Amino acid sequence: MINKANKKLGWGILGTGMIAQWFSADLPKSATSRLVAVGSRDKKRSAMLTEGSNARALDSYQAVLDDPSVEAVYIALPNHLHAEWTIRAAEAGKHILCEKPFTINRAEAMEALEAVRRADVFFMEAYMYRCHPVTALAAKILREGTIGEVRMMKAGFSYAMPTDSGNIRFNNAFGGGAIMDVGGYALSMLRLLAGAALGRSVSA
Repeated sequence: MINKANKKLGWGILGTGMIAQWFSADLPKSATSRLVAVGSRDKKRSAMLTEGSNARALDSYQAVLDDPSVEAVYIALPNHLHAEWTIRAAEAGKHILCEKPFTINRAEAMEALEAVRRADVFFMEAYMYRCHPVTALAAKILREGTIGEVRMMKAGFSYAMPTDSGNIRFNNAFGGGAIMDVGGYALSMLRLLAGAALGRSVSA
């Protein structure tokens, strides 16, 4: 996956939202990755994320996929666009980190995963907590029975957001809603830890 000439994986970002901004700001700190291009429908927004770097600001998502120096993409688009651009990225031979939720329904997920398998590219849904050492430790403790038998698990995740904010998270047509936005974290964590409690070898 890593380009042997520069020893760093070339990343492209689709979208310019808040998480994409954090992602682009942190890439220069990586010893194994570099930002190559950012795509948006508004090139001025792309330029906001590439300012001060050698990365290219592009005026479309497809332009990022067409860039041969982009080896992996972070799909930071609204929920309803995840399946489409996962498929397009796979067909372009790019490795994929897709913002959660991966898709808005099972049918989309199956179609997108089939495209990933056909292209034989790496795919990961961006639940960052699964890569955290504390998560790995919690799974290990449960798997080994350190705290005894687990009989019940409860999870909750919420935050305050004004309903008149116009935030896309309130738009059901775009895969909005609390379950898609934060409920997925609770469900993902419960599935991970329940598997560990049952002694299964689960990846954190």
